[in-house]
Amino acid sequence: MRLKVKNKNILRMIFLILILATFSIIFCFSSQDGNKSKSVSKQVMRTIVEVNPKTNKLNETEKEDVVEKSQPVIRKLAHFTIYMLTGILIMGFLSTYDFHWKKKLTITLILGILYAISDEIHQLFTGGGRTARIFDVFIDFLGVFIGACFVLVILKLIKKIYK
Repeated sequence: MRLKVKNKNILRMIFLILILATFSIIFCFSSQDGNKSKSVSKQVMRTIVEVNPKTNKLNETEKEDVVEKSQPVIRKLAHFTIYMLTGILIMGFLSTYDFHWKKKLTITLILGILYAISDEIHQLFTGGGRTARIFDVFIDFLGVFIGACFVLVILKLIKKIYK
């Protein structure tokens, strides 16, 4: 499936810029030491606890307990989400070219997993207790796969609408 747009070069450039921006964001988050990374996750979860009607009425000790117990989930969800966006952007970029969707999916998955692996290796050098985890690579890969499949489904729907 291929996007049919009048000026594909502009669309390709937009996708490319967005892909590079996403890679830069991932790199910046991975550059944080373990303490800074945990602090960011904790602040995100704290905000969610304060906004959520089911948890904002809890006392401070209960809120802190929810924040601490929820952090691993928030961190994994962040991995999944940013890599899902990566999959969407790479597949969107490749969809401006005219080759089979299976090849586009394969290229998207390879690029996604290579970046995920490099991201985990990068974290080994940031200090503060950061580690490289194969489980995170799996979550990242799953995000890329879901994002790429999302684009394929959207393109298929668009194609049906225009037929």
